Amino acid sequence: MILRRLSVALRTAHETLRLSRWTSGALNPIHSLRWTTIGSLILMTCICAFAPMTVLAWLYPEHRSITFLAIKMLEPEQRSQLDALWSEARHGHEGRLCAQMGDSSNGPIPGCIDYAAWPAIAGDHSCSAQEMLRDVLVAPWVPKVAAIGGTLEVKLAAARRRDQRVNAVRHSNIDLLRADPAYVARAMSNNAHFLLARPNTAIDPEAYLSLVLGPGAELNAAGTYTFYHERALGAAARIAEGHLSPEARTEVALAAFADEAYALHFLQDGFAAGHVVGNWGTTAVRKGTHDYYNEHGVEVTTWNGARFVTLGDAFLDPESKKRVATAVRDSLAQLANALDGKLKIQPNNSETIQPDTFNTCQETHFPSAVIDKEAVEALVPVVAETPIPALGDVPGQLPRFRSEFGPFVGISAAAFSQGMNGGFGASQSGASGTAGLEASGRVGVGLEGVLDESGDGLIFAGVGYRQDGPAQGETTVPGRGALTLRVRAPFWLIPGDMVIATPLLALTSPKKLKTMAVQAANGGLIPWQTGIATPIGRFQFVLGREAGISWYKLDTHNPMQLPTPGVAPLDSTLVSVRSIQVDFPILEYRPFRSFYRSQTSSALIQFYAGFDRPTETSVVSPVNAPTPNLRTIGLAGIRVAFDWRYYLK
Repeated sequence: MILRRLSVALRTAHETLRLSRWTSGALNPIHSLRWTTIGSLILMTCICAFAPMTVLAWLYPEHRSITFLAIKMLEPEQRSQLDALWSEARHGHEGRLCAQMGDSSNGPIPGCIDYAAWPAIAGDHSCSAQEMLRDVLVAPWVPKVAAIGGTLEVKLAAARRRDQRVNAVRHSNIDLLRADPAYVARAMSNNAHFLLARPNTAIDPEAYLSLVLGPGAELNAAGTYTFYHERALGAAARIAEGHLSPEARTEVALAAFADEAYALHFLQDGFAAGHVVGNWGTTAVRKGTHDYYNEHGVEVTTWNGARFVTLGDAFLDPESKKRVATAVRDSLAQLANALDGKLKIQPNNSETIQPDTFNTCQETHFPSAVIDKEAVEALVPVVAETPIPALGDVPGQLPRFRSEFGPFVGISAAAFSQGMNGGFGASQSGASGTAGLEASGRVGVGLEGVLDESGDGLIFAGVGYRQDGPAQGETTVPGRGALTLRVRAPFWLIPGDMVIATPLLALTSPKKLKTMAVQAANGGLIPWQTGIATPIGRFQFVLGREAGISWYKLDTHNPMQLPTPGVAPLDSTLVSVRSIQVDFPILEYRPFRSFYRSQTSSALIQFYAGFDRPTETSVVSPVNAPTPNLRTIGLAGIRVAFDWRYYLK
């Protein structure tokens, strides 16, 4: 689907360029570069607009801590069953896998991978149980991910303010992008991590399971858990038959643990607040609703009648942790019961036993007849402990929220003050300053928070007008007005690289382009441009992401006086000057941001530097006086702006 959309976008951009060339006559290199740049920006905007949002449930350390607690909560006999099977599964992998399923000796930088970490690696860092097992056993980046998760756990535990929590997640996501390059692509495939919303209130656990796994059912958390848990039980039932060689038992044990770990990831996700409220609506609404409820929580009722408040990723609280761990414990208990034949389940008797390959990153629906009625009945007790999903788009639905994602139109008003290293005259080297106002309209695509709220993928172009007051100091620049253009776009490594890379990679390597786009939106390959949360607002280095251009007209009615040394007896000349001023914001500060369903407003302060280059001069008086030599002015200033946007969908 993404590739098809990219192809359409590329053809559209190509036709735009071809038509522009035809209507403009001979095409010189400057025209070619201009239209190529415009086409690239159009295509880059299309890619970003079509890209699905990244919405995760529990973070790595939260997944692991839930599973760790669940293992500790098992009955002694069940724990003994699983410990024995774990010992068999470790054969040949003792250096990689911890001796204990839940290794309490593992610090922030673990020396081995315990089973409690497997559900954390599943889903977010793998697309199937088979892929997860392969990565757990041999992938060089898995220990790095485990270490990043351990560090994040320490930082989240120490966080006392929201900004500390936001910055901890920001650092973690940046490190994860480096350690696991495919992290972004997997995280974007997120439907499997959400509970399927209920169509009405008259539905029980059995009917809900039939719904989420019915013919053509859209991928969802409850269905994914059931799908993989049933396969884990089938592998355990095969072990219970007792006809396997030691080598085969090890192979089947690994398959059972892998399928179960993959199932547990989605069982746990079904408790995260942003995943209980339903993954429906536009992309922006899904993202905004997910983020709001994960942070603020929602009261839920489980299928078996328990009521509590649950939160979401980065906000796991002790009560929610205990509730999720209880369901995970009961799922593991079923696996233990299947090992000794207490749970009657159909064994998986295929010739070779491997973890299942069903890909939750690529598939959008479950295959037909994925589970039988008897298996559904066996799984109901575990599903009954999970929250009842919120209603879908029907009366009684929970309030929905929106993120700053999608196309918008907006206005911006700003006041600025800037200092200049002199004036246009060659001898005007003394410092001076000016201030003024500007207003503009703009169109663009909001892409803030693609991976987390520290990101900034904002793309826009705005046209407006500015009015400068007369310069104060040695400069003789009068008050003057200018037409303005302000553009903004993220970059991957150097400013403008995404504009060049987009047409080159759109068809040849769309996956690479998508990864680059998300990295660019989250601070770039060297992520020094991610937002930094503080108690007083958000700071961000933005050099290279934004530029403002102002065209000052040749105003003969409001000339400036410039010295003309060496031309006796004249020592000054009245001239009008046309110039282009370019400014580059360096540091940006947002003290607040307010958001409604379709509108957003914010204040921001930008510190910028730039230059003002004269392009044309006309002598006003004396008549026939020589034109003074002009120079480019360097400048630096501060811009205080109010930004308002209306999102179109």
